[in-house]
Amino acid sequence: MPIIKIQTNFNIDLEFEAAEFPRRLGAWFIDLCTQLFYLFTAIKVYSILQDGKSMSVEDAYNSWAIGLLIILPLFLYHGVSEITLNGQSVGKKLLKIRVVNENGGKASVGQYMIRWLIRIIPFAFIAGRQDLVGNIAAAIFVIMDIVLIVSTPKAQRLGDLLAGTILIRTNPKGNIDDTVFLEIADNYVPSFPQIMQLSDKDINSIKSILDTSKKKGDFQLATMASEKIKSHLKIDSSLSPYDFLEILMKDYNYLSVK
Repeated sequence: MPIIKIQTNFNIDLEFEAAEFPRRLGAWFIDLCTQLFYLFTAIKVYSILQDGKSMSVEDAYNSWAIGLLIILPLFLYHGVSEITLNGQSVGKKLLKIRVVNENGGKASVGQYMIRWLIRIIPFAFIAGRQDLVGNIAAAIFVIMDIVLIVSTPKAQRLGDLLAGTILIRTNPKGNIDDTVFLEIADNYVPSFPQIMQLSDKDINSIKSILDTSKKKGDFQLATMASEKIKSHLKIDSSLSPYDFLEILMKDYNYLSVK
């Protein structure tokens, strides 16, 4: 199974299991079936509602508009899914893969949008031309993505390269919410306000280090990260590495919304 190594801002390498091509293909096929099921159902329901009705010119225009509304979710499917489901679609969720940024943290809305825009280009060619040229252009995009996935170090398609994202396998036994965001009580008292000196990229790195060290039982990784952060932020603490990193995440979540 391919391994992606990512160096954080704290000069600590994190390892992620890349989503191999067959798994990505399987997720794409599931998503395609989901979209086709929706399309079949929407058309069937609309046909039943229109059954036996005579159609005027105004009805024809309305029918055209309704047809666009039916097709629209197909184009928005991947973008909306990844934004609302934390980097996953139905297929990705079932096959346990997720889109993250190249630091291993949560991708931004902008990154999801770039991936989505690059994904719909082949469909735009087909819909816009509806001829052999459009089909050939779409096929070239698809083939290029396949070549990039199997040949790039981080198994990235064109959309991933432009958006700065990667696809990794998720841990089925991990937490449901693996983002940096936590629910913090209103009366919480931060221990290390220095955490706000770090960038969002640094926070994502800390979260990734914490999750990876816990998953693999790598106490040394957590210790190295803790010492580097203490040195960088000039923090003196006798807390264990796991407790220290967890409190840092809580402090960040509390202070970032105040």
